[in-house]
Amino acid sequence: MAECHPVGFQWVVEARARGARVFHVDPRYTRTSALADRHLPIRAGADIVLLGALINHVLVNELDFREYVLAYTNAATIVSADFRDTEDLDGLFSGFDAGSRKYDPSSWAYEGVDEEPAAGLRGEQLEGGAHHAEVAGADQYGSGGAREQASPPTDPTLRHPRCVYQILRRHFARYTPELVEQVCGVSKADFAELAGAITENSGREHTTAWVYAVGWTQHTVGAQYIRTASILQLLLGNMGRPGGGILALRGHASIQGSTDIPTLFNILPGYLPMPNAHEHQNLDDYLKGAGAETGFWGRKRSYMVSLLKAWWGEHATADNDFCFGHLPRLTGDHGHYSTVMAQIDGTVKGYFVVGENPAIGSSGGKAQRFGLANLDWLVVRDLTLVETATFWKNGPELATGEMRTEDIATEVFFLPAATHAEKEGTFTNTQRLLQWRHKALDPPEDCRSELWFYHHLGKRIRARLSDDEIDRPLRELAWDYPEEGERAEPSASAVLREINGTGPDGRTLSAYTELKPDGSTRCGCWIYCGVYADEVNQAARRKPDSEQSWVAPEWGWAWPANRRTLYNRASADPEGRPWSERKAYVWWDAEKGEWTGHDVPDFELTKPPDYLPPEGAVAEDALAGTDPFIMQADGKGWLFAPAGLADGPLPTHYEPQESPVPNLLYGQRANPARRLYDRPESPYNPPESPRFPYVLTTYRLTEHHTAGAMSRPLSYLAELQPALFCEVSPELAGLVGLVNGGWATIVTTRTAIEARVLVTERVRPLRVQGHTVHQVGLPYHWGWDGGGLVTGDSTNDLLPIVLDPNVYIQEGKAVTCDLRPGRRPTGPALLELIREYRDG
Repeated sequence: MAECHPVGFQWVVEARARGARVFHVDPRYTRTSALADRHLPIRAGADIVLLGALINHVLVNELDFREYVLAYTNAATIVSADFRDTEDLDGLFSGFDAGSRKYDPSSWAYEGVDEEPAAGLRGEQLEGGAHHAEVAGADQYGSGGAREQASPPTDPTLRHPRCVYQILRRHFARYTPELVEQVCGVSKADFAELAGAITENSGREHTTAWVYAVGWTQHTVGAQYIRTASILQLLLGNMGRPGGGILALRGHASIQGSTDIPTLFNILPGYLPMPNAHEHQNLDDYLKGAGAETGFWGRKRSYMVSLLKAWWGEHATADNDFCFGHLPRLTGDHGHYSTVMAQIDGTVKGYFVVGENPAIGSSGGKAQRFGLANLDWLVVRDLTLVETATFWKNGPELATGEMRTEDIATEVFFLPAATHAEKEGTFTNTQRLLQWRHKALDPPEDCRSELWFYHHLGKRIRARLSDDEIDRPLRELAWDYPEEGERAEPSASAVLREINGTGPDGRTLSAYTELKPDGSTRCGCWIYCGVYADEVNQAARRKPDSEQSWVAPEWGWAWPANRRTLYNRASADPEGRPWSERKAYVWWDAEKGEWTGHDVPDFELTKPPDYLPPEGAVAEDALAGTDPFIMQADGKGWLFAPAGLADGPLPTHYEPQESPVPNLLYGQRANPARRLYDRPESPYNPPESPRFPYVLTTYRLTEHHTAGAMSRPLSYLAELQPALFCEVSPELAGLVGLVNGGWATIVTTRTAIEARVLVTERVRPLRVQGHTVHQVGLPYHWGWDGGGLVTGDSTNDLLPIVLDPNVYIQEGKAVTCDLRPGRRPTGPALLELIREYRDG
């Protein structure tokens, strides 16, 4: 966090100065470690074992916050008798189909649930005979999660063998301090210190927070890493309370915003799921599967209809399903890596790359470049001529003879972009906070903002549309944004106002609860409703802390409803009283008959703690006054996920796709549902291979930004970090024959790269399963061009393309490699070296 999120890390330093204990769990000793109380080195890819052992420690010693757990989680809920755990099936859950490598989750359901049949394989034949991968089950639900009954059967004594609490106890029973030592390389003494600190600083009077970034997400079990932490936090009563929760650190400005107003293929604004071409013929079909009918997700018709009205305006009416038929549909996995494979196969012909640099910034760099070379056209919008724009004339495959410039038919259009200082709009940061960014100066010459580019591209496309029915969705789009200045820049304020939403009178709405299902309201993203309340840009507020409360409600605007802590009803006990005065946050004021406190209550303002839902209630009316997790069907925090995940209802330790050791827990070595792309352009290292004995993990540096396009051209930053380097321990350097400041060649079955050697004790050898495991650290900011003052090989060229099945993120934090002293071969000799490694 200190290295990659230094502005946010200042508050960790502040907390430590006030007495907080800070633990840093990471394969490397970093700037964060230097400012923490304890650094716990861990083998990359083993975190579920550590977290699972903490859960087991809490359960065995009955250290859970029992009143919180019983009231606010599904610990007491009884699960179907058909469910079988990984403990029963040697690493698989019930419902796994080996042929499709997918789970049917029906046996994971709560007892008595009449589960709909699992979706079969979906997809269609595309141009060239290629077949898109089927959509994972998790894509159906959006942020609302799977449909479940609001009042499933429970056992408040927690003794029923199939209640979630007992399932947890059995599932995590083998996750012990001894297993942590064997699998993670974390000593029993270090584990005991961590477990003691976490449990002592949780409960009525204290809270503990977990902070993570891509070190947890970039794994084939990345979503389950966060799930494990969530289970631990729920057991300890750390969710929905000040100083608790799980903080997802976002790597760029507005990465949170680009998932809220998504650049992702499988969700719509506000985490509504994308409709599927083969299942959703009309709006009613779509809404049946788009989440639960109970909880605030039960308002999904209002969210969706208001979105359709924002996009198609007067053309969207009840008679035509509010233009639901105009929406594009999913036919399969249209994620980044499937798109690259489709480029190689010739089924994707054109590509827009905006502010990204996949030629060196994505896993499997060679496959990325082969895909780019097989396009008809490529549009690159960036600040400099990044490697994605120049691969055809100076990419590494030209040196090896795998490509020739004259054979690459891709027509490349480079369009210069405005920087963040040359455009206005909002950033949405890691705490869901929208902050308005004012423009400091106009962009030079032909540089333009993304808003300008897409607005005017849309106008040009619409000007060329025919009267044919196929063009109707684009013709009828509400595309009437006001333009400003000589360059006809569309108004970013007007766009934010549209996203906020308006009512029947045309005035801006103040809250998502004002959205209606009848088409009388418009809203471009329901969770952002209120950011333009009272016709005021709430995101532009910057009231000093001395003039407002410690929650700082007038510094920017946080979705939803400007609340700063989600699910904060859980900060009070079932009767509505603060768990402790020290941790008071929101509470029930019986005299006024409403919830009040320091933050905006994340609950219906006048619903009393003793409210019980009537039979047949829907939406929020189906949740009791003691159900704080209002977006869930049953209002509970899910320790066990009865549906909605592609790889199991509970986190389970699987080894990475490429691992030097076997899975000590199960015969099932790796995540059975992981998404594989085993192709000649990007093959995999064999697991437990003596040819690739070392663990490789990647990371960022403070001085550079992602693939380096914004930092490598800057002289001061280039001087601070002038070259790609690899971090190795003194023991590994001695073993391989590496010299500090010299050269090393790092090899996988994809390729080999060269880097300067940094011999350091920041990376330590670990004892794992009775053997010494060495880890290698590599930053990834360099490339061969990009207008940079410093260049170097791309670390991402080494990485495989294998993905988490829930969110399609690549496993870039735990792979295997070999190390050799000296510089890598060049030209065809590099291919010969890789051939030797592949042939073994």
